Amino acid sequence: MKGLDARIAGNVAHRNAKLKQYKDKVKSPLIYVIVATGNIYEDVKQAQAAALQGADIIAVIRTTAQSLLDYVPYGATTEGFGGTYATQENFRIMRAALDEIVEKEGRYIRLVNYCSGLCMPEIAAMGALERLDMMLNDSMYGILFRDINMYRTFTDQFFSRMINTAADIIINTGEDNYLTTSDAVEKAHTVLASQFLNERFAYNAGMPARLMGLGHAFEINPEVKNGFLYEYAQAQMAREIFPEHPLKYMPPTKFMTGDIFKGLTMNTLFNFVSKATGQGIHLLGMLTEAIHTPYLQDRHLAIANALYVHNTMADFMNDIEFKKDGIMARRARLVVDETIQMLSDVKKRGLFSAIETGMFAEIKRPRDGGKGFDGVYEKAPGYYNPVETYLKKKLKVGK
Repeated sequence: MKGLDARIAGNVAHRNAKLKQYKDKVKSPLIYVIVATGNIYEDVKQAQAAALQGADIIAVIRTTAQSLLDYVPYGATTEGFGGTYATQENFRIMRAALDEIVEKEGRYIRLVNYCSGLCMPEIAAMGALERLDMMLNDSMYGILFRDINMYRTFTDQFFSRMINTAADIIINTGEDNYLTTSDAVEKAHTVLASQFLNERFAYNAGMPARLMGLGHAFEINPEVKNGFLYEYAQAQMAREIFPEHPLKYMPPTKFMTGDIFKGLTMNTLFNFVSKATGQGIHLLGMLTEAIHTPYLQDRHLAIANALYVHNTMADFMNDIEFKKDGIMARRARLVVDETIQMLSDVKKRGLFSAIETGMFAEIKRPRDGGKGFDGVYEKAPGYYNPVETYLKKKLKVGK
C-alpha cells in the first residue's frame, strides 16, 4: 500500500510542479473538450489537436454502457460505440500523449475520464495511478440515469472519492443531466439541491472544496422570454453559493436542432455566461451537438469561439452590478427558496425515499432493485478493509 501511495504522491507532485511552472498560462475558465472515437489511437490525434488549438482539458468519453460492466476491461482498445473503453492502458497512452503537448506548448493539459457506474473505486484507482487530473464522479448519476442500485452507488462513491482525494483529483458531478429529463426553469432547484448533496458526500470522504467540480448547465429552452437572464442568474447564484469550488458548467444540448448558426449563437451566449460568472471548468458546446462525434473543425470552431468571448470580456465580472430587486435577483431567490423546501422534504422522508418517489430528475428508482444489487452485502462484525482504513487515516475521515 505504501508503494502505491508513493506512486500517487509522485503524480500529485508532478502535476503541481507543472501547474506552478506554467501558472502564467492558466486560463479561467478552463476550456474542456471531448474526444470519443472509440479508438484510443485516434483519440490521441484528436486530443493533441484540440490541446494545440487551446483546450485546457481533454475528456475521453467512455464507450456506451461501460458503466454497467462490473469489471474493467484490460489493455489498449480500438473499438467502442460513442466513446472509448476506460482501461488503465488507455489512460497511460492518453496521459503520455498529452504530456508531449505540455512540453511543446509550455502549458499543463488536464486529462479526464469517467469514474462512475459499477466500477467507481476501480477506475478511480486506475486514474490515480496514471495521473488523471479530473474524474466524473457523482453520488446519484448512476442511480438515476443508469439504474444502478443505490446501496451499491452510495458505497462506491464514498470509496472512490477517498481515492480521488488522495490523488488530488478534481471530481465533476452530473447535475446537468437532471435538465435533460426535467424542465430547466421549473426544476432548477433540483440542480442546486443535488449540488448541496454532492458537496456533503464529498466532504464526508475527506475531499476539500477545491476538488469539487459541482455540475450545472445552460439548458433553458431558447424560446423562453428572458431565458438568458434566468441562465445568468442560475450560474451567478451557484458561483456565490460555492465560492471555492471549481464549478463545471455544461453547454446547451437539449434544444440543439442541427441548425449550426443558431447553435453557434446559443454556445456564444453560454460562453458569455461562463466567463461573466467565473465558472471554473467550461465544457464547450459543439455546432453539431447530438448529431455525431464532433469533427476536428467543430472542436476548433468551439475553442475559437470560447477564446474570443473570454478575451473580449476578460474583466466584465468585476465591472458589473445587479439590480437588487431585478429579474435576476428575484429568480435566484426563488430557486434558493425552492431548494430549501426540497431539501427539507428530503430530510423528512430520507434520501432513499426521495429517490424512490422521483424527486430528482423526475426518475424513480427502488432501493432494493437496480444493477449491482445482488452484489451488495451487509458488513460482517469482523469485516476489515486495509485500504479503506489506510485512506480514512490519511484523509482524517470520520474525525
